[in-house]
Amino acid sequence: MSVTSRYREAWEGFWREAPGGPGAVFWDAEPSLTAARHLALFTPHLADPGLPLVDLGCGNGTQTRFLADHFRPVLGVDLAAAALDRARDADPGGRAEYRMLDAARKGELEALHAEFGDTNVYLRGVLHQCDPDDRQPLVDGIAALVGTRGRALVVELGEAAGSVLRRLASGPGGPPAKLAPVLRHGIAPADVSDAALPGYLGAAGLTVLAGGELALATTEHGPDGALLELPSTWLVAGRAG
Repeated sequence: MSVTSRYREAWEGFWREAPGGPGAVFWDAEPSLTAARHLALFTPHLADPGLPLVDLGCGNGTQTRFLADHFRPVLGVDLAAAALDRARDADPGGRAEYRMLDAARKGELEALHAEFGDTNVYLRGVLHQCDPDDRQPLVDGIAALVGTRGRALVVELGEAAGSVLRRLASGPGGPPAKLAPVLRHGIAPADVSDAALPGYLGAAGLTVLAGGELALATTEHGPDGALLELPSTWLVAGRAG
């Protein structure tokens, strides 16, 4: 069994068992708290806002539907069929298209580029949950997808988020209700160092054009009852010049 197939099975199991409804999943926050904030950071650095946009690792499509109000066309891709079933069910009007795709498998994003041409890419919280051997191939595929005119927005949990999550998971009552299924399915959150992100992009031939830190909203609440927000790093990358 390959590394990627283990990863796919973990996500299929997670999405098959996840409860339905808005906000039922740990990271399924309202777009006003997530994609809208990210779009404000992304838009000033787009070389061509008219390019298609790919939401890579779209899950149940909450953010994809929001992005479809700002880009045309928008394609949400994920490697879990169960997630895509939910995305399509939640989008009966077809605001976006959804497709199963293994972004870490060599050639799949190149094939997507052959179909759509250069695209802009939205990647939220995917690399830090990937198996380590899949991270560079995935970023290499993103580089192929953006081509010369596209830009990628990469948002990942910061290293500091890992200590927050470990503290929550080891609390006297065990992990919070929405974090517990993530851990049970072997999906390891916050597993990429802050310093590694630019390295993956550079190795793929991309230049970091902008970046910073931003709190990433979840749907879980901390011990004080406040909505839990985790430290995250954001980077915009594309071809230099």
